[in-house]
Amino acid sequence: MNKNVISPLDGRYAKRTIPLLKYFSEGALAQYRIKVEIQYLIALSKLNIGIKKFSKKEIEFLESIYNLSEKDLKIISDIELKGYGKIKATDHDVKAIEYFIKEKIKSSSLSKLIEWIHFALTSEDTNNIAYSLMQRDSLEDVIIPKINEIIKKFEYLAKKYKNLSMLARTHGQPASPTTFGKEMKVFANRLKKQLQILSSVQIYAKLNGATGNWNAHFISFPQINWITFSKNFINSFNKRNKVLLKPNCITTQIENHDSYIEIFDSLKRLNSILIDFDQDIWRYISDEWIGQQVKKGSVGSSTMPHKINPIKFENSEGNLGIANSFFEFFARKLPISRLQRDLSDSTVLRNVGVAFAHSYIGYEYLLDGLSRIEVNKQKIKETLLNHPEVIAEAIQTILRKEGYKIPYELLRELTQGKRITQNDFDVFIDKLEIRSDLKAELKKITPHSYKGLSERIVYEGI
Repeated sequence: MNKNVISPLDGRYAKRTIPLLKYFSEGALAQYRIKVEIQYLIALSKLNIGIKKFSKKEIEFLESIYNLSEKDLKIISDIELKGYGKIKATDHDVKAIEYFIKEKIKSSSLSKLIEWIHFALTSEDTNNIAYSLMQRDSLEDVIIPKINEIIKKFEYLAKKYKNLSMLARTHGQPASPTTFGKEMKVFANRLKKQLQILSSVQIYAKLNGATGNWNAHFISFPQINWITFSKNFINSFNKRNKVLLKPNCITTQIENHDSYIEIFDSLKRLNSILIDFDQDIWRYISDEWIGQQVKKGSVGSSTMPHKINPIKFENSEGNLGIANSFFEFFARKLPISRLQRDLSDSTVLRNVGVAFAHSYIGYEYLLDGLSRIEVNKQKIKETLLNHPEVIAEAIQTILRKEGYKIPYELLRELTQGKRITQNDFDVFIDKLEIRSDLKAELKKITPHSYKGLSERIVYEGI
Protein backbone atom coordinates (compact mmCIF):
# COMPACT_ATOMS: atom_id res chain seq x y z
CA MET A 1 0.00 0.00 0.00
CA ASN A 2 1.37 3.40 -0.98
CA LYS A 3 0.70 5.77 1.93
CA ASN A 4 1.79 8.86 -0.01
CA VAL A 5 -1.27 9.22 -2.23
CA ILE A 6 -4.53 11.04 -1.72
CA SER A 7 -6.87 8.82 -3.69
CA PRO A 8 -7.75 5.42 -2.18
CA LEU A 9 -7.70 4.12 -5.76
CA ASP A 10 -3.91 4.45 -5.67
CA GLY A 11 -3.63 3.47 -2.01
CA ARG A 12 -5.98 1.06 -0.28
CA TYR A 13 -7.54 -0.20 -3.51
CA ALA A 14 -4.45 -0.11 -5.71
CA LYS A 15 -4.28 -3.88 -6.15
CA ARG A 16 -7.91 -4.02 -7.21
CA THR A 17 -7.51 -1.34 -9.87
CA ILE A 18 -4.49 -2.90 -11.58
CA PRO A 19 -6.55 -4.24 -14.54
CA LEU A 20 -7.56 -0.67 -15.43
CA LEU A 21 -4.08 0.90 -15.30
CA LYS A 22 -3.54 -0.21 -18.88
CA TYR A 23 -6.40 2.04 -19.98
CA PHE A 24 -6.72 4.99 -17.60
CA SER A 25 -3.34 5.78 -16.05
CA GLU A 26 -1.38 8.86 -17.09
CA GLY A 27 0.94 6.53 -18.98
CA ALA A 28 -1.99 4.91 -20.73
CA LEU A 29 -3.33 8.30 -21.84
CA ALA A 30 0.07 9.18 -23.29
CA GLN A 31 0.25 5.84 -25.05
CA TYR A 32 -3.20 6.19 -26.61
CA ARG A 33 -2.41 9.74 -27.75
CA ILE A 34 0.80 8.59 -29.40
CA LYS A 35 -1.03 5.71 -31.03
CA VAL A 36 -3.51 8.13 -32.60
CA GLU A 37 -0.72 10.44 -33.81
CA ILE A 38 1.33 7.59 -35.28
CA GLN A 39 -1.61 5.93 -37.01
CA TYR A 40 -2.61 9.32 -38.40
CA LEU A 41 0.89 9.78 -39.85
CA ILE A 42 0.71 6.32 -41.41
CA ALA A 43 -2.71 7.14 -42.88
CA LEU A 44 -1.37 10.40 -44.34
CA SER A 45 1.45 8.50 -46.02
CA LYS A 46 -1.11 6.68 -48.14
CA LEU A 47 -2.55 9.89 -49.65
CA ASN A 48 0.22 10.77 -52.09
CA ILE A 49 0.70 14.24 -50.63
CA GLY A 50 4.47 14.26 -50.39
CA ILE A 51 5.08 11.71 -47.67
CA LYS A 52 7.13 8.68 -48.62
CA LYS A 53 5.45 5.30 -48.51
CA PHE A 54 6.59 3.56 -45.36
CA SER A 55 8.24 0.19 -45.44
CA LYS A 56 7.06 -2.58 -43.15
CA LYS A 57 10.13 -2.02 -40.99
CA GLU A 58 9.43 1.71 -40.73
CA ILE A 59 5.82 1.08 -39.73
CA GLU A 60 7.00 -1.32 -37.06
CA PHE A 61 9.42 1.33 -35.81
CA LEU A 62 6.68 3.98 -35.69
CA GLU A 63 4.29 1.70 -33.87
CA SER A 64 6.97 0.76 -31.36
CA ILE A 65 7.06 4.39 -30.21
CA TYR A 66 3.84 3.99 -28.26
CA ASN A 67 5.25 1.12 -26.21
CA LEU A 68 6.36 3.57 -23.56
CA SER A 69 8.98 2.94 -20.92
CA GLU A 70 9.19 4.76 -17.60
CA LYS A 71 12.02 6.80 -19.12
CA ASP A 72 9.77 7.78 -22.01
CA LEU A 73 7.02 8.92 -19.65
CA LYS A 74 9.56 10.99 -17.72
CA ILE A 75 10.68 12.67 -20.96
CA ILE A 76 7.07 13.49 -21.91
CA SER A 77 6.46 14.94 -18.46
CA ASP A 78 9.66 16.98 -18.62
CA ILE A 79 8.79 18.36 -22.06
CA GLU A 80 5.49 19.59 -20.69
CA LEU A 81 6.55 20.86 -17.29
CA LYS A 82 10.20 21.94 -17.31
CA GLY A 83 11.67 21.33 -20.75
CA TYR A 84 13.86 18.61 -22.18
CA GLY A 85 17.13 19.13 -23.99
CA LYS A 86 16.63 22.07 -26.32
CA ILE A 87 12.84 21.84 -26.00
CA LYS A 88 11.38 24.47 -23.72
CA ALA A 89 8.48 23.55 -21.42
CA THR A 90 5.29 23.44 -23.47
CA ASP A 91 2.81 23.73 -20.61
CA HIS A 92 0.59 21.75 -23.00
CA ASP A 93 0.20 18.00 -22.69
CA VAL A 94 -0.60 17.14 -26.32
CA LYS A 95 2.14 19.42 -27.67
CA ALA A 96 4.50 17.54 -25.38
CA ILE A 97 3.37 14.32 -27.08
CA GLU A 98 4.06 15.82 -30.50
CA TYR A 99 7.58 16.91 -29.51
CA PHE A 100 8.27 13.54 -27.92
CA ILE A 101 7.44 11.74 -31.18
CA LYS A 102 9.65 14.17 -33.10
CA GLU A 103 12.49 13.40 -30.69
CA LYS A 104 12.01 9.69 -31.36
CA ILE A 105 12.18 9.94 -35.16
CA LYS A 106 14.71 12.75 -35.66
CA SER A 107 17.60 10.30 -35.82
CA SER A 108 15.79 7.71 -37.93
CA SER A 109 15.23 7.27 -41.67
CA LEU A 110 12.01 9.26 -41.16
CA SER A 111 13.72 12.40 -39.89
CA LYS A 112 12.59 14.46 -42.87
CA LEU A 113 8.95 13.81 -41.90
CA ILE A 114 9.12 15.52 -38.53
CA GLU A 115 6.78 18.34 -39.49
CA TRP A 116 4.13 15.88 -40.62
CA ILE A 117 3.66 14.89 -37.00
CA HIS A 118 0.36 16.41 -35.79
CA PHE A 119 -0.16 17.91 -39.27
CA ALA A 120 -3.32 20.09 -39.45
CA LEU A 121 -4.62 18.64 -36.19
CA THR A 122 -5.91 20.30 -33.07
CA SER A 123 -5.16 18.65 -29.76
CA GLU A 124 -8.82 17.63 -29.47
CA ASP A 125 -8.50 15.49 -32.61
CA THR A 126 -5.87 13.45 -30.80
CA ASN A 127 -7.56 13.55 -27.41
CA ASN A 128 -11.10 12.57 -28.35
CA ILE A 129 -10.00 9.52 -30.29
CA ALA A 130 -7.62 8.54 -27.48
CA TYR A 131 -10.37 8.79 -24.86
CA SER A 132 -12.78 6.88 -27.08
CA LEU A 133 -10.26 4.08 -27.47
CA MET A 134 -9.50 4.04 -23.74
CA GLN A 135 -13.16 3.60 -22.90
CA ARG A 136 -13.82 1.09 -25.66
CA ASP A 137 -10.86 -1.11 -24.77
CA SER A 138 -11.53 -1.02 -21.02
CA LEU A 139 -15.17 -1.91 -21.58
CA GLU A 140 -14.35 -4.86 -23.82
CA ASP A 141 -11.36 -6.17 -21.87
CA VAL A 142 -12.29 -5.47 -18.24
CA ILE A 143 -15.72 -4.08 -17.42
CA ILE A 144 -18.01 -6.19 -19.64
CA PRO A 145 -16.23 -9.49 -18.77
CA LYS A 146 -16.51 -8.67 -15.05
CA ILE A 147 -20.24 -7.95 -15.33
CA ASN A 148 -20.66 -11.21 -17.24
CA GLU A 149 -18.91 -12.95 -14.36
CA ILE A 150 -21.47 -11.51 -11.96
CA ILE A 151 -24.32 -12.58 -14.24
CA LYS A 152 -22.98 -16.14 -14.33
CA LYS A 153 -22.83 -16.20 -10.53
CA PHE A 154 -26.44 -15.01 -10.29
CA GLU A 155 -27.50 -17.64 -12.84
CA TYR A 156 -25.71 -20.32 -10.84
CA LEU A 157 -27.49 -19.30 -7.64
CA ALA A 158 -30.79 -19.10 -9.51
CA LYS A 159 -30.57 -22.69 -10.71
CA LYS A 160 -29.17 -24.04 -7.46
CA TYR A 161 -31.99 -22.59 -5.36
CA LYS A 162 -34.84 -22.65 -7.88
CA ASN A 163 -36.92 -24.84 -5.51
CA LEU A 164 -36.13 -23.05 -2.27
CA SER A 165 -39.40 -21.38 -1.28
CA MET A 166 -38.88 -18.10 0.48
CA LEU A 167 -41.00 -15.45 2.11
CA ALA A 168 -41.24 -12.37 -0.10
CA ARG A 169 -41.67 -8.90 1.31
CA THR A 170 -43.43 -5.97 -0.27
CA HIS A 171 -43.32 -2.68 1.61
CA GLY A 172 -41.15 -4.63 4.05
CA GLN A 173 -44.12 -6.82 5.03
CA PRO A 174 -44.72 -10.56 4.43
CA ALA A 175 -46.06 -11.17 0.91
CA SER A 176 -46.79 -14.04 -1.48
CA PRO A 177 -43.89 -16.53 -1.46
CA THR A 178 -41.17 -16.66 -4.08
CA THR A 179 -38.00 -18.75 -4.35
CA PHE A 180 -34.48 -17.64 -3.62
CA GLY A 181 -33.45 -18.85 -7.06
CA LYS A 182 -36.09 -16.79 -8.82
CA GLU A 183 -34.98 -13.65 -7.00
CA MET A 184 -31.42 -14.26 -8.22
CA LYS A 185 -32.81 -14.71 -11.72
CA VAL A 186 -34.41 -11.28 -11.51
CA PHE A 187 -31.01 -9.64 -11.01
CA ALA A 188 -29.35 -11.76 -13.70
CA ASN A 189 -32.04 -10.79 -16.17
CA ARG A 190 -31.83 -7.09 -15.33
CA LEU A 191 -28.07 -7.09 -15.80
CA LYS A 192 -28.31 -8.95 -19.10
CA LYS A 193 -30.65 -6.35 -20.56
CA GLN A 194 -28.45 -3.45 -19.54
CA LEU A 195 -25.26 -5.21 -20.61
CA GLN A 196 -26.74 -5.74 -24.06
CA ILE A 197 -27.28 -1.98 -24.32
CA LEU A 198 -23.76 -1.24 -23.11
CA SER A 199 -22.18 -3.76 -25.48
CA SER A 200 -23.94 -2.28 -28.51
CA VAL A 201 -23.06 1.35 -27.82
CA GLN A 202 -21.22 3.26 -30.55
CA ILE A 203 -18.60 5.76 -29.40
CA TYR A 204 -18.39 8.81 -31.62
CA ALA A 205 -15.03 10.33 -32.50
CA LYS A 206 -13.96 13.20 -34.73
CA LEU A 207 -10.97 14.28 -36.77
CA ASN A 208 -11.78 17.61 -38.42
CA GLY A 209 -9.45 20.27 -37.09
CA ALA A 210 -9.56 23.38 -34.96
CA THR A 211 -13.24 24.30 -35.37
CA GLY A 212 -14.62 21.22 -37.07
CA ASN A 213 -14.31 22.35 -40.70
CA TRP A 214 -11.03 20.76 -41.84
CA ASN A 215 -9.75 24.33 -42.43
CA ALA A 216 -6.03 23.52 -42.28
CA HIS A 217 -6.47 20.22 -44.11
CA PHE A 218 -8.43 21.75 -46.97
CA ILE A 219 -6.24 24.84 -47.42
CA SER A 220 -3.19 22.59 -47.72
CA PHE A 221 -4.60 19.87 -49.96
CA PRO A 222 -8.00 20.83 -51.45
CA GLN A 223 -7.87 17.84 -53.79
CA ILE A 224 -8.17 15.37 -50.91
CA ASN A 225 -11.61 14.27 -49.71
CA TRP A 226 -10.87 14.91 -46.06
CA ILE A 227 -14.33 13.90 -44.92
CA THR A 228 -13.88 10.42 -46.37
CA PHE A 229 -10.32 10.27 -45.05
CA SER A 230 -11.47 11.08 -41.52
CA LYS A 231 -14.28 8.54 -41.63
CA ASN A 232 -11.91 5.85 -42.85
CA PHE A 233 -9.30 6.77 -40.24
CA ILE A 234 -11.71 6.49 -37.32
CA ASN A 235 -13.22 3.28 -38.69
CA SER A 236 -9.71 1.82 -38.97
CA PHE A 237 -9.72 1.39 -35.20
CA ASN A 238 -12.63 -1.06 -35.51
CA LYS A 239 -11.25 -4.49 -36.25
CA ARG A 240 -12.65 -7.37 -34.25
CA ASN A 241 -14.33 -5.10 -31.74
CA LYS A 242 -17.96 -5.26 -30.63
CA VAL A 243 -17.97 -1.77 -29.15
CA LEU A 244 -17.36 0.40 -32.20
CA LEU A 245 -15.98 3.86 -32.84
CA LYS A 246 -18.15 5.87 -35.22
CA PRO A 247 -17.14 9.05 -37.08
CA ASN A 248 -18.86 12.28 -36.13
CA CYS A 249 -18.25 14.78 -38.93
CA ILE A 250 -20.42 17.62 -37.65
CA THR A 251 -18.78 19.11 -34.57
CA THR A 252 -17.18 22.24 -33.15
CA GLN A 253 -13.55 21.88 -32.07
CA ILE A 254 -14.62 19.11 -29.73
CA GLU A 255 -16.58 15.95 -30.21
CA ASN A 256 -19.69 16.65 -28.17
CA HIS A 257 -19.28 13.68 -25.77
CA ASP A 258 -22.94 12.70 -26.15
CA SER A 259 -22.01 9.08 -26.84
CA TYR A 260 -19.81 9.07 -23.74
CA ILE A 261 -22.90 9.95 -21.73
CA GLU A 262 -24.67 6.92 -23.19
CA ILE A 263 -21.86 4.76 -21.79
CA PHE A 264 -21.95 6.48 -18.41
CA ASP A 265 -25.73 6.25 -18.14
CA SER A 266 -25.60 2.56 -19.05
CA LEU A 267 -22.94 1.89 -16.42
CA LYS A 268 -24.93 3.91 -13.92
CA ARG A 269 -27.99 1.71 -14.51
CA LEU A 270 -25.89 -1.44 -14.15
CA ASN A 271 -24.37 -0.10 -10.94
CA SER A 272 -27.79 0.85 -9.57
CA ILE A 273 -29.04 -2.69 -10.16
CA LEU A 274 -26.07 -4.03 -8.24
CA ILE A 275 -26.60 -1.53 -5.42
CA ASP A 276 -30.16 -2.87 -5.25
CA PHE A 277 -28.71 -6.39 -4.98
CA ASP A 278 -26.17 -5.37 -2.33
CA GLN A 279 -28.96 -3.92 -0.19
CA ASP A 280 -31.19 -6.98 -0.65
CA ILE A 281 -28.45 -9.44 0.22
CA TRP A 282 -27.57 -7.27 3.24
CA ARG A 283 -31.15 -7.71 4.47
CA TYR A 284 -31.07 -11.47 3.87
CA ILE A 285 -27.87 -11.67 5.94
CA SER A 286 -29.48 -9.52 8.65
CA ASP A 287 -32.44 -11.92 8.75
CA GLU A 288 -30.01 -14.87 8.98
CA TRP A 289 -31.36 -16.32 5.75
CA ILE A 290 -27.82 -16.15 4.47
CA GLY A 291 -24.72 -16.90 6.46
CA GLN A 292 -21.14 -15.88 5.72
CA GLN A 293 -18.16 -18.20 5.80
CA VAL A 294 -15.51 -17.37 8.36
CA LYS A 295 -12.20 -16.41 6.81
CA LYS A 296 -9.44 -17.59 9.11
CA GLY A 297 -7.87 -14.69 10.95
CA SER A 298 -10.39 -12.11 9.77
CA VAL A 299 -11.93 -9.66 12.25
CA GLY A 300 -15.62 -8.79 12.03
CA SER A 301 -15.68 -6.06 14.65
CA SER A 302 -12.98 -4.27 16.59
CA THR A 303 -14.92 -4.83 19.82
CA MET A 304 -17.49 -7.60 19.24
CA PRO A 305 -15.65 -10.88 18.58
CA HIS A 306 -18.70 -12.80 17.37
CA LYS A 307 -19.46 -10.65 14.33
CA ILE A 308 -19.06 -11.40 10.63
CA ASN A 309 -20.10 -8.15 9.05
CA PRO A 310 -21.34 -8.05 5.42
CA ILE A 311 -18.54 -5.63 4.57
CA LYS A 312 -17.96 -6.93 1.04
CA PHE A 313 -21.49 -6.00 0.03
CA GLU A 314 -21.33 -2.73 1.96
CA ASN A 315 -18.05 -1.79 0.28
CA SER A 316 -19.52 -2.75 -3.07
CA GLU A 317 -22.51 -0.51 -2.44
CA GLY A 318 -20.30 2.39 -1.41
CA ASN A 319 -17.96 2.17 -4.39
CA LEU A 320 -20.80 1.80 -6.87
CA GLY A 321 -22.45 4.84 -5.32
CA ILE A 322 -19.26 6.89 -5.73
CA ALA A 323 -18.97 5.76 -9.35
CA ASN A 324 -22.54 6.78 -10.05
CA SER A 325 -22.01 10.22 -8.55
CA PHE A 326 -19.17 10.72 -11.05
CA PHE A 327 -21.27 9.40 -13.94
CA GLU A 328 -24.11 11.74 -13.00
CA PHE A 329 -21.74 14.72 -12.95
CA PHE A 330 -20.21 13.71 -16.28
CA ALA A 331 -23.68 13.58 -17.81
CA ARG A 332 -24.39 17.12 -16.63
CA LYS A 333 -21.03 18.62 -17.53
CA LEU A 334 -19.54 17.00 -20.62
CA PRO A 335 -22.24 17.82 -23.23
CA ILE A 336 -21.73 21.54 -22.50
CA SER A 337 -18.89 23.57 -24.01
CA ARG A 338 -18.87 27.32 -24.53
CA LEU A 339 -19.16 28.25 -28.21
CA GLN A 340 -16.68 26.25 -30.28
CA ARG A 341 -14.50 25.16 -27.34
CA ASP A 342 -13.61 25.65 -23.72
CA LEU A 343 -11.19 23.57 -21.72
CA SER A 344 -13.36 22.73 -18.72
CA ASP A 345 -14.00 19.23 -20.05
CA SER A 346 -10.29 18.38 -20.06
CA THR A 347 -9.85 17.96 -16.31
CA VAL A 348 -13.22 16.21 -16.11
CA LEU A 349 -12.28 13.61 -18.73
CA ARG A 350 -9.18 12.73 -16.75
CA ASN A 351 -11.53 11.40 -14.06
CA VAL A 352 -13.41 8.97 -16.31
CA GLY A 353 -11.02 6.27 -15.17
CA VAL A 354 -11.85 7.09 -11.55
CA ALA A 355 -15.52 6.28 -12.16
CA PHE A 356 -14.63 3.09 -14.03
CA ALA A 357 -12.27 2.10 -11.20
CA HIS A 358 -14.85 2.59 -8.44
CA SER A 359 -17.32 0.58 -10.52
CA TYR A 360 -14.79 -2.22 -10.95
CA ILE A 361 -13.98 -2.25 -7.23
CA GLY A 362 -17.71 -2.52 -6.55
CA TYR A 363 -17.96 -5.53 -8.87
CA GLU A 364 -14.94 -7.17 -7.25
CA TYR A 365 -16.25 -6.74 -3.73
CA LEU A 366 -19.67 -8.06 -4.72
CA LEU A 367 -18.10 -11.20 -6.18
CA ASP A 368 -15.91 -11.58 -3.08
CA GLY A 369 -19.04 -11.40 -0.94
CA LEU A 370 -20.89 -13.94 -3.06
CA SER A 371 -17.98 -16.38 -2.80
CA ARG A 372 -18.43 -16.45 0.99
CA ILE A 373 -22.18 -16.76 1.40
CA GLU A 374 -24.05 -19.84 2.57
CA VAL A 375 -27.80 -20.02 2.09
CA ASN A 376 -29.50 -21.05 5.34
CA LYS A 377 -32.25 -23.23 3.94
CA GLN A 378 -33.62 -24.16 7.34
CA LYS A 379 -33.94 -20.58 8.49
CA ILE A 380 -35.64 -19.58 5.25
CA LYS A 381 -38.12 -22.44 5.60
CA GLU A 382 -38.84 -21.64 9.25
CA THR A 383 -39.47 -17.97 8.47
CA LEU A 384 -41.87 -18.88 5.71
CA LEU A 385 -43.78 -21.32 7.95
CA ASN A 386 -44.09 -18.60 10.58
CA HIS A 387 -46.12 -16.53 8.13
CA PRO A 388 -48.99 -18.76 6.96
CA GLU A 389 -51.06 -15.60 6.38
CA VAL A 390 -49.41 -15.27 2.96
CA ILE A 391 -51.68 -18.00 1.55
CA ALA A 392 -54.73 -15.78 2.13
CA GLU A 393 -54.25 -14.47 -1.39
CA ALA A 394 -54.42 -17.99 -2.81
CA ILE A 395 -57.58 -18.93 -0.91
CA GLN A 396 -59.50 -15.75 -1.73
CA THR A 397 -58.52 -16.00 -5.40
CA ILE A 398 -59.81 -19.58 -5.72
CA LEU A 399 -63.02 -18.60 -3.94
CA ARG A 400 -63.46 -15.73 -6.39
CA LYS A 401 -63.08 -18.22 -9.23
CA GLU A 402 -65.81 -20.35 -7.66
CA GLY A 403 -68.17 -17.37 -7.37
CA TYR A 404 -68.10 -17.25 -3.58
CA LYS A 405 -69.30 -13.91 -2.19
CA ILE A 406 -66.85 -11.34 -0.77
CA PRO A 407 -63.95 -13.77 -0.25
CA TYR A 408 -61.37 -10.97 -0.11
CA GLU A 409 -63.22 -9.26 2.70
CA LEU A 410 -63.59 -12.52 4.62
CA LEU A 411 -59.89 -13.31 4.37
CA ARG A 412 -58.96 -9.76 5.30
CA GLU A 413 -61.06 -10.04 8.45
CA LEU A 414 -59.36 -13.32 9.29
CA THR A 415 -55.77 -12.25 8.70
CA GLN A 416 -55.10 -8.52 8.55
CA GLY A 417 -52.84 -7.40 11.39
CA LYS A 418 -53.18 -10.76 13.17
CA ARG A 419 -50.89 -13.67 13.96
CA ILE A 420 -52.59 -16.77 12.66
CA THR A 421 -51.70 -20.43 12.12
CA GLN A 422 -52.31 -23.00 9.44
CA ASN A 423 -54.94 -24.47 11.73
CA ASP A 424 -56.81 -21.15 11.71
CA PHE A 425 -57.09 -21.50 7.93
CA ASP A 426 -58.36 -25.08 8.28
CA VAL A 427 -61.08 -23.93 10.69
CA PHE A 428 -61.97 -21.08 8.33
CA ILE A 429 -62.17 -23.44 5.36
CA ASP A 430 -64.34 -25.94 7.25
CA LYS A 431 -66.92 -23.19 7.87
CA LEU A 432 -67.16 -22.26 4.18
CA GLU A 433 -70.27 -23.41 2.32
CA ILE A 434 -68.38 -25.06 -0.53
CA ARG A 435 -67.87 -28.56 -1.92
CA SER A 436 -65.82 -30.99 0.17
CA ASP A 437 -63.33 -31.56 -2.66
CA LEU A 438 -62.76 -27.79 -2.86
CA LYS A 439 -62.16 -27.67 0.89
CA ALA A 440 -59.58 -30.42 0.49
CA GLU A 441 -57.94 -28.48 -2.33
CA LEU A 442 -57.72 -25.32 -0.23
CA LYS A 443 -56.24 -27.17 2.74
CA LYS A 444 -53.40 -28.44 0.55
CA ILE A 445 -52.16 -24.91 -0.01
CA THR A 446 -49.10 -24.12 2.13
CA PRO A 447 -46.59 -21.29 2.10
CA HIS A 448 -44.02 -23.69 0.63
CA SER A 449 -46.24 -24.87 -2.20
CA TYR A 450 -47.64 -21.45 -3.04
CA LYS A 451 -44.80 -20.21 -5.27
CA GLY A 452 -46.41 -19.83 -8.66
CA LEU A 453 -44.17 -20.24 -11.69
CA SER A 454 -40.94 -19.46 -9.87
CA GLU A 455 -39.13 -22.58 -11.08
CA ARG A 456 -40.22 -22.09 -14.67
CA ILE A 457 -39.03 -18.48 -14.58
CA VAL A 458 -35.56 -19.65 -13.61
CA TYR A 459 -35.34 -22.23 -16.38
CA GLU A 460 -37.06 -20.46 -19.22
CA GLY A 461 -36.38 -16.83 -18.45
CA ILE A 462 -39.88 -16.25 -19.88
